[in-house]
Amino acid sequence: MQPANDGDTIDIPVSLAEIARTRQHGHLTDRSSASQPDRRTISEVMAEASRRLRRVGPSLAAAELRTGVLLVDTRSQAQREAGGEVPGAVVMERNVLEWRLDPASPHRLPQVTGYDIRVIVMCAEGYSSVLAAVSLQDLGLARATDVIGGFEAWSAAGLPIIGGRRESAPAAESA
Repeated sequence: MQPANDGDTIDIPVSLAEIARTRQHGHLTDRSSASQPDRRTISEVMAEASRRLRRVGPSLAAAELRTGVLLVDTRSQAQREAGGEVPGAVVMERNVLEWRLDPASPHRLPQVTGYDIRVIVMCAEGYSSVLAAVSLQDLGLARATDVIGGFEAWSAAGLPIIGGRRESAPAAESA
């Protein structure tokens, strides 16, 4: 029986050094060559993505959350356990973000009622959230953005956090 990818199989062991030599001689595609004009560093990708967004600081994100905006916390469970959670934020692992927030997806959240909803993405430090928010814009959620500085900036601003190393609640309003 032949494997399904018979044309891609290797019949003899190949070392990493042999693969590297093959790449140097141009037999394999090398994305770092000058002939690849679309090659960009992550810094360049981040800069371009950031220019597409109208990013918000943590205080503005908190104010928008109070008005019903969807604040999505994409930090890992370990990060949330260590740092705490933002009251009212929707916790969502990054790997399902697009499926849960695409208005056309059968797997969308009930809160996702159309392409005009406001979504603010928050990660740990404001890096992966930039890429996530741009991905949401690519789906048609034009009002998607992220929190500058992520959860670390939220925490540093003294905004409400439940659990983690410190717990706080919003200041009580006087009657």
